[in-house]
Amino acid sequence: MKGTSMSGLRERFVVWGLMAGVCLWLAGCSSTSLNRAPVEDRRNAAQKAAMDPNTQAVKQPPGFENAGKLGYYTVKPGDTLIRIGLETGQNWKDIRRWNNLDNPNQIEVGQVLRVVPPGANGAAATTQTAAVTRPITSSTATASSVPPPAQAASAAKQPASAPQPAAAAQPEAAAANGEDQIAWNWPVNGGSVLAGFDEVKNKGLDISGAAGDPVFAAADGRVVYAGAGLRGYGNLIILKHNNTYLTAYAHNQSLLVKEDQSVRKGQKIAEMGNSDADRVKLHFEVRRQGKPVDPAKYLPAR
Repeated sequence: MKGTSMSGLRERFVVWGLMAGVCLWLAGCSSTSLNRAPVEDRRNAAQKAAMDPNTQAVKQPPGFENAGKLGYYTVKPGDTLIRIGLETGQNWKDIRRWNNLDNPNQIEVGQVLRVVPPGANGAAATTQTAAVTRPITSSTATASSVPPPAQAASAAKQPASAPQPAAAAQPEAAAANGEDQIAWNWPVNGGSVLAGFDEVKNKGLDISGAAGDPVFAAADGRVVYAGAGLRGYGNLIILKHNNTYLTAYAHNQSLLVKEDQSVRKGQKIAEMGNSDADRVKLHFEVRRQGKPVDPAKYLPAR
């Protein structure tokens, strides 16, 4: 009996030893797994989304691949083709055609539009129009006068035969495109300047007058817009004079010309009013390559 009990005790010690060893082994394994080196996921959000089968592809706006390129414009909140045309110095109808837009009212924020003719080099166009040009002013010109062709031709030749003492300005004029030389006229007869040019607050001149007073074309050009579709301008006319300059005539009572119509300097194009304004006035802008410039620096002295 004594031998049997001793044998049983030994067996129990062996079992307990085995069990203790297994427990230690399991504890070691668990501690190893808990102390495993951390793994950092270095994928960006786009890569994670691309690998996630439940993530839908992000729809990019039309033309996004051209964003930031010269000759292209990215649509901002509140933009319309008319405003984009004014900002870029282009006819909104041309922008519509260059971008194959079926509905000019359906453009979206972030969409990138071509604002130079197809095939045109945006960089070259920018460089070409960046040349400094000085407006030609005439102290004897009036807003309602349209000089006969012979008179205009002789006036154009006069500076060549009798150069002015300020020869420093001649190299700049020679470097500029000839079509940039425009003899501007005031768009109204009389009236006082209510508000001058300010790049932030006022992008042109506000000129006083009475309802129905005639509004004249400041230079020869073509009507690229006539309507009331641009908020803040009321009944508006935009004239394109060449590839560099546009003029805008806002808050009119009535419009007397239509889009695509050619007009001459001094021609009556509208009647002054207070559409979308707090009083009767003409808001007049000069834009060079779509950028507002101070009309007072272009118009002749009064």
